[in-house]
Amino acid sequence: MSGIGTVSAQLAHFSEPLRLKGGGVLPAYDLVYETYGRLNAAKSNAILVCHALSGHHHVAGQSAENPGNVGWWDNIVGPGRPLDTDRFFIVGVNNLGGCHGSTGPASTNPATGKPWGADFPVVTVEDWVDAQARLADYLGIEAWAATMGGSLGGMQAMQWTLSYPERVRHALVIAATPKLSAENIAFNDVARQAILTDPDFHGGHFYEHGVRPLRGLRLARMLGHITYLSDDQMAEKFGRRIKSGAGSYGFDVEFEIESYLRYQGDKFAGIFDANTYLRMTKALDYFDPALDYGDDLAKALARARAGFLVIGFSTDWRFSPERSREIVHALVHNGQDVAYAEIESVHGHDSFLMDDPHYHAVVATYLKRITL
Repeated sequence: MSGIGTVSAQLAHFSEPLRLKGGGVLPAYDLVYETYGRLNAAKSNAILVCHALSGHHHVAGQSAENPGNVGWWDNIVGPGRPLDTDRFFIVGVNNLGGCHGSTGPASTNPATGKPWGADFPVVTVEDWVDAQARLADYLGIEAWAATMGGSLGGMQAMQWTLSYPERVRHALVIAATPKLSAENIAFNDVARQAILTDPDFHGGHFYEHGVRPLRGLRLARMLGHITYLSDDQMAEKFGRRIKSGAGSYGFDVEFEIESYLRYQGDKFAGIFDANTYLRMTKALDYFDPALDYGDDLAKALARARAGFLVIGFSTDWRFSPERSREIVHALVHNGQDVAYAEIESVHGHDSFLMDDPHYHAVVATYLKRITL
Protein backbone atom coordinates (compact mmCIF):
# COMPACT_ATOMS: atom_id res chain seq x y z
CA MET A 1 0.00 0.00 0.00
CA SER A 2 1.28 3.47 -0.85
CA GLY A 3 2.45 5.55 2.09
CA ILE A 4 2.00 8.81 0.21
CA GLY A 5 -1.68 8.91 -0.69
CA THR A 6 -2.95 10.77 -3.73
CA VAL A 7 -0.53 13.09 -5.54
CA SER A 8 -1.16 15.67 -8.26
CA ALA A 9 1.36 16.45 -10.98
CA GLN A 10 2.55 20.04 -11.34
CA LEU A 11 3.87 21.93 -14.36
CA ALA A 12 6.69 24.45 -14.61
CA HIS A 13 7.13 26.57 -17.74
CA PHE A 14 10.53 27.90 -18.78
CA SER A 15 10.63 30.65 -21.37
CA GLU A 16 14.41 31.06 -21.45
CA PRO A 17 15.89 29.06 -24.37
CA LEU A 18 17.88 25.95 -23.46
CA ARG A 19 21.01 25.30 -25.51
CA LEU A 20 21.56 21.57 -25.95
CA LYS A 21 24.79 19.62 -26.05
CA GLY A 22 24.06 18.49 -29.61
CA GLY A 23 23.92 22.09 -30.81
CA GLY A 24 20.15 22.52 -30.92
CA VAL A 25 18.14 25.03 -28.93
CA LEU A 26 14.74 24.60 -27.31
CA PRO A 27 13.10 28.04 -27.37
CA ALA A 28 10.89 27.27 -24.38
CA TYR A 29 9.72 24.14 -22.60
CA ASP A 30 7.58 22.67 -19.84
CA LEU A 31 8.58 20.18 -17.16
CA VAL A 32 6.00 18.09 -15.32
CA TYR A 33 6.97 17.12 -11.79
CA GLU A 34 5.64 15.79 -8.49
CA THR A 35 6.79 16.43 -4.93
CA TYR A 36 6.42 14.42 -1.73
CA GLY A 37 7.03 15.69 1.81
CA ARG A 38 7.76 19.29 2.76
CA LEU A 39 10.68 21.55 1.91
CA ASN A 40 12.21 22.74 5.19
CA ALA A 41 12.85 26.40 6.02
CA ALA A 42 16.53 26.11 5.11
CA LYS A 43 15.61 24.36 1.85
CA SER A 44 18.30 21.82 2.64
CA ASN A 45 16.26 18.58 2.65
CA ALA A 46 15.44 18.17 -1.06
CA ILE A 47 16.22 14.94 -2.92
CA LEU A 48 15.92 14.72 -6.70
CA VAL A 49 14.82 11.31 -7.99
CA CYS A 50 15.86 10.81 -11.63
CA HIS A 51 13.94 8.34 -13.74
CA ALA A 52 15.22 5.58 -16.02
CA LEU A 53 14.44 5.01 -19.70
CA SER A 54 10.71 4.34 -19.43
CA GLY A 55 10.13 6.26 -16.21
CA HIS A 56 8.49 9.59 -15.49
CA HIS A 57 7.64 12.11 -12.78
CA HIS A 58 5.17 9.87 -10.94
CA VAL A 59 7.60 8.31 -8.48
CA ALA A 60 5.27 7.53 -5.58
CA GLY A 61 1.70 7.62 -4.36
CA GLN A 62 -1.60 7.33 -6.21
CA SER A 63 -1.86 9.54 -9.29
CA ALA A 64 -4.68 12.08 -9.10
CA GLU A 65 -4.70 12.28 -12.89
CA ASN A 66 -4.69 8.53 -13.44
CA PRO A 67 -6.50 6.82 -10.53
CA GLY A 68 -5.07 3.43 -9.66
CA ASN A 69 -1.64 4.28 -11.03
CA VAL A 70 0.90 3.85 -8.24
CA GLY A 71 4.32 5.47 -8.64
CA TRP A 72 7.12 3.38 -10.12
CA TRP A 73 9.31 3.64 -6.98
CA ASP A 74 6.53 3.80 -4.42
CA ASN A 75 8.08 1.06 -2.28
CA ILE A 76 11.01 3.29 -1.29
CA VAL A 77 9.26 6.65 -0.77
CA GLY A 78 7.03 7.61 2.16
CA PRO A 79 6.90 8.10 5.92
CA GLY A 80 9.40 5.75 7.57
CA ARG A 81 10.64 4.40 4.24
CA PRO A 82 14.24 4.89 2.99
CA LEU A 83 13.24 8.15 1.27
CA ASP A 84 11.47 9.30 4.41
CA THR A 85 8.96 12.04 3.56
CA ASP A 86 8.80 13.00 7.24
CA ARG A 87 12.41 14.14 6.78
CA PHE A 88 13.00 14.79 3.09
CA PHE A 89 11.33 16.73 0.30
CA ILE A 90 11.34 14.42 -2.73
CA VAL A 91 11.11 15.72 -6.31
CA GLY A 92 10.39 13.56 -9.37
CA VAL A 93 10.44 15.07 -12.87
CA ASN A 94 9.57 13.87 -16.36
CA ASN A 95 12.62 14.69 -18.47
CA LEU A 96 12.72 16.73 -21.65
CA GLY A 97 11.80 14.58 -24.62
CA GLY A 98 9.46 12.55 -22.46
CA CYS A 99 5.88 11.60 -23.18
CA HIS A 100 4.23 12.18 -19.82
CA GLY A 101 3.60 15.91 -19.95
CA SER A 102 7.03 17.50 -20.31
CA THR A 103 7.93 19.01 -23.66
CA GLY A 104 8.78 16.24 -26.09
CA PRO A 105 8.30 15.01 -29.66
CA ALA A 106 4.51 14.90 -29.34
CA SER A 107 4.38 18.51 -28.13
CA THR A 108 3.57 21.37 -30.48
CA ASN A 109 6.54 22.92 -32.25
CA PRO A 110 5.93 26.69 -31.97
CA ALA A 111 7.62 27.22 -35.33
CA THR A 112 5.16 25.01 -37.25
CA GLY A 113 2.08 24.62 -35.07
CA LYS A 114 2.42 20.85 -35.55
CA PRO A 115 3.89 18.17 -33.29
CA TRP A 116 7.69 18.26 -33.17
CA GLY A 117 7.98 14.63 -34.25
CA ALA A 118 11.37 13.89 -35.82
CA ASP A 119 12.33 17.57 -35.53
CA PHE A 120 12.56 17.36 -31.75
CA PRO A 121 16.29 17.43 -30.95
CA VAL A 122 18.21 14.54 -29.45
CA VAL A 123 18.73 15.32 -25.78
CA THR A 124 21.52 14.06 -23.52
CA VAL A 125 21.94 13.34 -19.83
CA GLU A 126 23.76 16.67 -19.56
CA ASP A 127 20.77 18.45 -21.12
CA TRP A 128 18.42 16.80 -18.64
CA VAL A 129 20.57 17.90 -15.73
CA ASP A 130 20.65 21.47 -17.05
CA ALA A 131 16.85 21.47 -17.29
CA GLN A 132 16.56 19.96 -13.80
CA ALA A 133 18.83 22.71 -12.47
CA ARG A 134 16.37 25.29 -13.75
CA LEU A 135 13.59 23.37 -12.02
CA ALA A 136 15.61 23.53 -8.80
CA ASP A 137 15.88 27.30 -9.24
CA TYR A 138 12.11 27.45 -9.84
CA LEU A 139 11.52 25.57 -6.57
CA GLY A 140 14.01 27.73 -4.67
CA ILE A 141 16.41 24.84 -4.07
CA GLU A 142 20.02 26.05 -4.10
CA ALA A 143 21.51 22.60 -3.50
CA TRP A 144 20.11 19.07 -3.37
CA ALA A 145 20.68 17.04 -0.24
CA ALA A 146 20.98 14.18 -2.72
CA THR A 147 20.39 13.20 -6.31
CA MET A 148 19.56 9.58 -6.95
CA GLY A 149 18.24 7.11 -9.48
CA GLY A 150 18.59 3.66 -10.94
CA SER A 151 19.98 2.78 -14.38
CA LEU A 152 19.72 5.87 -16.61
CA GLY A 153 18.53 7.69 -13.49
CA GLY A 154 21.79 6.81 -11.76
CA MET A 155 23.72 8.34 -14.66
CA GLN A 156 21.82 11.59 -14.15
CA ALA A 157 22.55 11.51 -10.41
CA MET A 158 26.25 11.14 -11.22
CA GLN A 159 26.18 13.85 -13.91
CA TRP A 160 24.75 16.30 -11.38
CA THR A 161 27.98 16.01 -9.38
CA LEU A 162 29.93 16.98 -12.49
CA SER A 163 27.73 19.65 -14.07
CA TYR A 164 26.84 21.36 -10.78
CA PRO A 165 29.29 20.08 -8.14
CA GLU A 166 28.40 22.88 -5.72
CA ARG A 167 24.68 22.10 -5.92
CA VAL A 168 24.57 18.45 -4.80
CA ARG A 169 25.82 17.07 -1.47
CA HIS A 170 25.28 13.36 -2.09
CA ALA A 171 24.68 11.12 -5.10
CA LEU A 172 23.11 7.66 -4.98
CA VAL A 173 24.12 5.89 -8.19
CA ILE A 174 22.20 2.62 -8.42
CA ALA A 175 22.45 -0.15 -11.06
CA ALA A 176 24.28 2.27 -13.35
CA THR A 177 27.43 2.40 -15.44
CA PRO A 178 30.02 5.06 -16.36
CA LYS A 179 29.28 4.39 -20.04
CA LEU A 180 27.55 1.78 -22.16
CA SER A 181 29.43 -1.24 -23.46
CA ALA A 182 29.35 -2.05 -27.17
CA GLU A 183 26.86 -4.83 -26.36
CA ASN A 184 24.49 -2.37 -24.69
CA ILE A 185 24.73 0.07 -27.58
CA ALA A 186 23.96 -2.85 -29.89
CA PHE A 187 20.81 -3.75 -27.93
CA ASN A 188 19.67 -0.13 -28.15
CA ASP A 189 20.28 0.04 -31.88
CA VAL A 190 18.29 -3.12 -32.59
CA ALA A 191 15.43 -1.68 -30.54
CA ARG A 192 15.60 1.58 -32.49
CA GLN A 193 15.67 -0.25 -35.80
CA ALA A 194 12.46 -2.05 -34.86
CA ILE A 195 10.82 1.38 -34.54
CA LEU A 196 12.52 3.12 -37.46
CA THR A 197 11.58 0.36 -39.91
CA ASP A 198 7.93 0.15 -38.80
CA PRO A 199 5.82 1.31 -41.80
CA ASP A 200 3.73 3.41 -39.42
CA PHE A 201 6.76 5.42 -38.23
CA HIS A 202 6.67 7.83 -41.20
CA GLY A 203 10.12 9.21 -40.48
CA GLY A 204 9.04 10.25 -36.99
CA HIS A 205 6.05 12.32 -38.15
CA PHE A 206 3.46 9.60 -37.56
CA TYR A 207 1.26 11.94 -35.49
CA GLU A 208 0.21 13.74 -38.66
CA HIS A 209 -0.85 10.43 -40.21
CA GLY A 210 -3.07 9.42 -37.31
CA VAL A 211 -1.08 6.24 -36.63
CA ARG A 212 1.57 5.00 -34.20
CA PRO A 213 4.42 2.53 -34.87
CA LEU A 214 3.05 0.06 -32.35
CA ARG A 215 4.70 -3.00 -33.88
CA GLY A 216 8.16 -1.48 -33.71
CA LEU A 217 7.71 -0.11 -30.21
CA ARG A 218 6.33 -3.45 -29.05
CA LEU A 219 9.37 -5.31 -30.38
CA ALA A 220 11.74 -2.73 -28.88
CA ARG A 221 10.19 -3.22 -25.46
CA MET A 222 10.23 -7.00 -25.72
CA LEU A 223 13.95 -6.92 -26.50
CA GLY A 224 14.65 -4.47 -23.72
CA HIS A 225 12.63 -6.44 -21.20
CA ILE A 226 14.72 -9.55 -21.83
CA THR A 227 17.83 -7.59 -20.81
CA TYR A 228 16.19 -6.31 -17.61
CA LEU A 229 15.58 -9.81 -16.25
CA SER A 230 18.11 -12.39 -15.10
CA ASP A 231 18.35 -15.88 -16.55
CA ASP A 232 17.69 -17.36 -13.10
CA GLN A 233 14.58 -15.23 -12.67
CA MET A 234 13.20 -16.24 -16.07
CA ALA A 235 13.93 -19.89 -15.33
CA GLU A 236 12.19 -19.71 -11.97
CA LYS A 237 9.22 -17.66 -13.17
CA PHE A 238 8.62 -19.29 -16.55
CA GLY A 239 11.08 -22.10 -17.25
CA ARG A 240 10.06 -23.96 -20.40
CA ARG A 241 6.44 -24.20 -19.34
CA ILE A 242 3.96 -24.55 -22.17
CA LYS A 243 0.68 -22.67 -22.11
CA SER A 244 -2.43 -24.77 -21.74
CA GLY A 245 -3.66 -26.07 -25.10
CA ALA A 246 -0.36 -25.28 -26.89
CA GLY A 247 1.57 -27.76 -28.99
CA SER A 248 0.59 -26.83 -32.53
CA TYR A 249 4.19 -26.76 -33.82
CA GLY A 250 3.41 -23.32 -35.25
CA PHE A 251 4.30 -19.73 -34.47
CA ASP A 252 1.57 -18.74 -32.07
CA VAL A 253 2.30 -18.14 -28.39
CA GLU A 254 3.12 -21.49 -26.81
CA PHE A 255 5.69 -20.90 -24.08
CA GLU A 256 4.75 -18.84 -21.02
CA ILE A 257 7.78 -16.60 -21.49
CA GLU A 258 6.49 -15.72 -24.97
CA SER A 259 3.11 -14.79 -23.54
CA TYR A 260 4.75 -12.63 -20.88
CA LEU A 261 6.96 -10.73 -23.32
CA ARG A 262 4.11 -10.08 -25.72
CA TYR A 263 1.95 -8.82 -22.88
CA GLN A 264 4.71 -6.46 -21.73
CA GLY A 265 5.29 -5.26 -25.29
CA ASP A 266 1.61 -4.57 -25.89
CA LYS A 267 1.20 -2.81 -22.56
CA PHE A 268 4.21 -0.56 -23.14
CA ALA A 269 3.31 0.27 -26.74
CA GLY A 270 -0.09 1.42 -25.55
CA ILE A 271 1.28 4.12 -23.24
CA PHE A 272 4.71 5.18 -24.56
CA ASP A 273 5.85 7.33 -27.47
CA ALA A 274 8.17 5.88 -30.11
CA ASN A 275 10.05 9.14 -30.66
CA THR A 276 10.66 9.41 -26.93
CA TYR A 277 12.01 5.85 -26.86
CA LEU A 278 14.47 6.68 -29.62
CA ARG A 279 15.76 9.70 -27.73
CA MET A 280 16.01 7.99 -24.37
CA THR A 281 18.14 5.20 -25.79
CA LYS A 282 20.38 7.71 -27.57
CA ALA A 283 20.90 9.57 -24.30
CA LEU A 284 22.09 6.27 -22.84
CA ASP A 285 24.48 5.70 -25.75
CA TYR A 286 26.02 9.17 -25.58
CA PHE A 287 26.64 9.22 -21.83
CA ASP A 288 30.40 9.06 -21.23
CA PRO A 289 31.82 11.50 -18.64
CA ALA A 290 35.37 10.28 -19.25
CA LEU A 291 35.29 10.99 -23.00
CA ASP A 292 36.83 14.45 -22.68
CA TYR A 293 39.41 13.20 -20.15
CA GLY A 294 41.27 10.67 -22.25
CA ASP A 295 38.93 7.90 -21.07
CA ASP A 296 40.18 8.47 -17.52
CA LEU A 297 37.13 8.20 -15.28
CA ALA A 298 39.04 9.29 -12.19
CA LYS A 299 39.99 12.57 -13.87
CA ALA A 300 36.39 13.06 -14.98
CA LEU A 301 35.03 12.53 -11.45
CA ALA A 302 37.72 14.58 -9.71
CA ARG A 303 35.62 17.76 -9.79
CA ALA A 304 32.74 16.15 -7.89
CA ARG A 305 32.35 17.32 -4.29
CA ALA A 306 29.48 15.04 -3.31
CA GLY A 307 29.57 11.95 -1.21
CA PHE A 308 28.58 8.84 -3.18
CA LEU A 309 26.64 5.67 -2.53
CA VAL A 310 27.07 3.24 -5.41
CA ILE A 311 24.94 0.08 -5.53
CA GLY A 312 25.20 -2.88 -7.91
CA PHE A 313 23.17 -6.09 -8.10
CA SER A 314 24.60 -9.57 -8.46
CA THR A 315 22.46 -10.76 -11.40
CA ASP A 316 22.35 -7.48 -13.32
CA TRP A 317 24.04 -8.39 -16.60
CA ARG A 318 22.87 -5.25 -18.41
CA PHE A 319 24.87 -2.97 -16.08
CA SER A 320 26.88 -5.51 -14.14
CA PRO A 321 28.38 -4.89 -10.67
CA GLU A 322 31.79 -4.66 -12.35
CA ARG A 323 30.62 -1.45 -14.02
CA SER A 324 29.52 -0.01 -10.67
CA ARG A 325 32.91 -0.89 -9.23
CA GLU A 326 34.58 1.12 -12.01
CA ILE A 327 32.88 4.20 -10.57
CA VAL A 328 33.92 3.23 -7.05
CA HIS A 329 37.55 2.61 -8.03
CA ALA A 330 37.77 5.99 -9.76
CA LEU A 331 36.41 7.77 -6.68
CA VAL A 332 38.69 5.81 -4.33
CA HIS A 333 41.66 6.69 -6.58
CA ASN A 334 40.82 10.35 -6.02
CA GLY A 335 40.34 9.95 -2.28
CA GLN A 336 36.69 10.94 -2.61
CA ASP A 337 33.90 9.96 -0.24
CA VAL A 338 32.24 6.77 -1.52
CA ALA A 339 30.36 3.81 -0.07
CA TYR A 340 29.60 0.70 -2.11
CA ALA A 341 27.09 -2.12 -1.70
CA GLU A 342 26.66 -5.16 -3.92
CA ILE A 343 23.26 -6.71 -3.32
CA GLU A 344 22.46 -10.36 -3.93
CA SER A 345 19.27 -10.42 -6.01
CA VAL A 346 17.60 -12.71 -8.53
CA HIS A 347 15.85 -9.86 -10.35
CA GLY A 348 18.57 -8.77 -12.78
CA HIS A 349 18.68 -5.13 -13.85
CA ASP A 350 15.16 -4.55 -12.49
CA SER A 351 16.48 -5.21 -8.96
CA PHE A 352 16.67 -1.49 -8.24
CA LEU A 353 12.86 -1.33 -8.47
CA MET A 354 12.22 -4.21 -6.08
CA ASP A 355 11.21 -4.11 -2.43
CA ASP A 356 14.36 -5.82 -1.16
CA PRO A 357 14.94 -5.41 2.63
CA HIS A 358 18.76 -5.49 2.39
CA TYR A 359 18.88 -3.02 -0.49
CA HIS A 360 16.40 -0.66 1.17
CA ALA A 361 18.29 -0.86 4.46
CA VAL A 362 21.49 0.20 2.69
CA VAL A 363 19.74 3.23 1.14
CA ALA A 364 18.05 4.16 4.44
CA THR A 365 21.29 3.89 6.41
CA TYR A 366 23.14 6.08 3.96
CA LEU A 367 20.43 8.76 3.88
CA LYS A 368 20.35 8.89 7.68
CA ARG A 369 23.92 10.18 7.61
CA ILE A 370 22.86 13.29 5.70
CA THR A 371 22.70 16.35 7.91
CA LEU A 372 19.99 18.86 7.04
